Amino acid sequence: MLGGTGGAWRVRTDDGETVVASMRGRLKKSDEGRRADGSMRRDTVEAAERVLKLAVGDRVTLEPDARESGVWAIAEILPRRSKLARRSPGGGFGERVVAANVDQVVVVFAAARPDPHPRMIDRFLVVAEANGLAGRVVVNKVELVGDGDPALGEVVVRERFADYERAGYALHCTSVVRRHGLAALEEALAGRTSALSGPSGVGKSSLMNAMYPGLDLRVGEISESVGKGRHTTVGALLHPLPAVHGLAEGYVVDTPGLREIGLWGLPVESLDRCFPEFRPYIDQCRFADCAHRAEPECAVREAVERGTVSRARYESYLKLREELEALPNA
Repeated sequence: MLGGTGGAWRVRTDDGETVVASMRGRLKKSDEGRRADGSMRRDTVEAAERVLKLAVGDRVTLEPDARESGVWAIAEILPRRSKLARRSPGGGFGERVVAANVDQVVVVFAAARPDPHPRMIDRFLVVAEANGLAGRVVVNKVELVGDGDPALGEVVVRERFADYERAGYALHCTSVVRRHGLAALEEALAGRTSALSGPSGVGKSSLMNAMYPGLDLRVGEISESVGKGRHTTVGALLHPLPAVHGLAEGYVVDTPGLREIGLWGLPVESLDRCFPEFRPYIDQCRFADCAHRAEPECAVREAVERGTVSRARYESYLKLREELEALPNA
């Protein structure tokens, strides 16, 4: 499912055709929302949250509409292998699935203009980890820190962002104007569904257009995907990526508000496990509920002091934990 609003959904078929389909009425209900006597619960927030909702990226089965030729209807939503989800706003029951069947979150920042903010990168990666998805970091415009030479710029960037590679994240260094690093990124996107995000002005759409000329995304279409404070409306679009250089086709999801998705409702006690480099040490802490602040015999803090864990990443963890603790119902 590529996207849609109301009763009209754009669905890409297995043969590559895009059709518009409506949803069968029976799919708008859920057996979980029934009372003990079998009648549907329609009068509570809990029942409303249990209504089955279609999400971008869902695989569905289509049926022709018997009443009208050439019209399609969504007959079934197939089981999801993964999801990018958030809790319902206001502490409501259940969750809202932003995109289904996502393989990875690709975080794009610029080496300069605008300058990258590591703590914002950490926030995006926590979103991926909180949803059980692989994270990947792309630093674009590397020529700007290499006196116009992208190879020199890549050396600078890899040193500056070494903490992420040490934490286990793939790091891509790219330049659209010099066509540097595009082949490796194309390979990383091939055959996968990627949620692409990052701040405005880093060149996400230009990067995608450089790799996939037929995609023809408007500059700014994806780069405006993150808006501060947009907690209530999260819409997404799925863009098919053409097969290039013998690589399999893939998909990229434009996900508005991604920066807030993972932190909304993330249990504060789960935040430390969203930092992969912390995981070998968490169970070695003296206290099972260690917050890794001032507790005695904290293995995470000891790893920071030894230099095994990045101090900058650790400070990002503390900042994000403060934010989570300040949220209602944290």
